[in-house]
Amino acid sequence: MDTPAFPEFKRLTLEDRPTLHPRLWAYQPETSELTFTNLYLWRSYYQYEWCLLEGCLILLAHAPDRHAFVLPPVCETTNADVVYRVLSWMRDALGIERPKVERADDRLAEALKDDTRFQVLETRDHFDYVYRTEDLARLAGRRYSAKRNHINQFRRYYQHEYRPVTPDLVGECIALAEVWCEQRLCEEDLSLQHEFGGIKAALENLEALEFDGGAILVEGKVQAFALGEILNRDTAVIHIEKANPDFKGIYPRMTQAYAERWLGEVSFLNLEQDLGEPGLRRAKQSYHPDHLVPKYEVSLAE
Repeated sequence: MDTPAFPEFKRLTLEDRPTLHPRLWAYQPETSELTFTNLYLWRSYYQYEWCLLEGCLILLAHAPDRHAFVLPPVCETTNADVVYRVLSWMRDALGIERPKVERADDRLAEALKDDTRFQVLETRDHFDYVYRTEDLARLAGRRYSAKRNHINQFRRYYQHEYRPVTPDLVGECIALAEVWCEQRLCEEDLSLQHEFGGIKAALENLEALEFDGGAILVEGKVQAFALGEILNRDTAVIHIEKANPDFKGIYPRMTQAYAERWLGEVSFLNLEQDLGEPGLRRAKQSYHPDHLVPKYEVSLAE
């Protein structure tokens, strides 16, 4: 495969994983977006394209309801000139009035904060929530008493088992995701349609993506599942968690069970952002994050 060089871009496909995954892993990201699996999950919605520029991986997105943007360049050393060159090209060649880097991390923000060519703004709605693995697995102490009560109620009413997601469970996980999609009225929400499509494609390529997953089975049938992967040496990221809401307490039980799977392997679990949705923000805060991972929007100052 020929490696595209800026400004020539290539649409992201599964076949790009051997090229992109090592670069993303070498970067040791803290933000949840910078994994190949996450890019693959959302490739349809964002129409991700990529190329290399001076040793930096450039990821260009074209969301259907907004202008194009780039994710933070993935480089061994942050290069402000590369950022300026890409944003200027987006303005001049693509005609984008306000080209931006979105989901920029602390490394990029720190490198650009004193550079007068750029404006750097925090984007709170995209901050990732990061928890101690042991906190989510043990749910110890008074602050988690409500979570334990929900889980105990689930245990009392339902005989269940936790199993890793293996190819034999993929079909049931997809069927559950279809039910979730119907309940959320996916046909009326383009982003939910693409999320379901991404979940289905990721499950169908579970082994090729080296995706990790766990499922809760009630009476032998999958009623909840979570999908994640290693983000960096200390952290795993949970990209997807779906459950049948008819089983009260199944969501906290799924979260706890999947956290237990990561005990001893990573110290932290990244559960991604809340997108500014009040209900989702309350839910993520109710698990008492250890810290948040800031993200920023970078644009040209001129």
